[in-house]
Amino acid sequence: MPEPVTIPALPASLTWWNTPVDFAVTGPDSLCITAGARTDVFSDPNGTVRIANAPALLAGLDGDFTLAARVSPSLHATYDAGVLFLYVDEDNHAKLCLELSPQGQPTIVSVVTRDGVSDDCNSLAVEGEAMLRITRTGGAYAFHTNLGDGWWHLIRYFALPGPARAGFLAQSPTGEGQTVHFTEIAYTSAPPADLRGGQ
Repeated sequence: MPEPVTIPALPASLTWWNTPVDFAVTGPDSLCITAGARTDVFSDPNGTVRIANAPALLAGLDGDFTLAARVSPSLHATYDAGVLFLYVDEDNHAKLCLELSPQGQPTIVSVVTRDGVSDDCNSLAVEGEAMLRITRTGGAYAFHTNLGDGWWHLIRYFALPGPARAGFLAQSPTGEGQTVHFTEIAYTSAPPADLRGGQ
């Protein structure tokens, strides 16, 4: 069993769900994760594909919280992504991704999986890296991104069937692997007062 991982910016230690090719805590608020080839967490709604082998580093965070990070993936192949991840169990989880689209454009993508079935929603094209944020408030979760314009843009507001561990994931579904850098990692126990207000 791998040893728990400590990131000083977070109030709890983290543990692995799936083992990475490599990882390093590179500072008090930074982390890098290398995913191997053909790694993903996705259950296609048409029932043809179910895969759950991407490495994720997760913490149990009590109560309401907001977790943010600047996400900088290598993005070598289509669907390579750096992800902020929520994990209840193997059938219920959610991803906020900076992902390489089939058009070769870094894109904000969200995926919510309930009862073993994923959805998939492409939202905004970005330039290379992005600030991503996940929030739990009561029984609800919110995904936001900040594109450097001073606003946190709401990407998704949803529920999961139970409290989720939260953390960081790297994936390379069609590629040979990639490394994701997570920097400016920040945690607070106070969620935004208005999830749609941009703060």
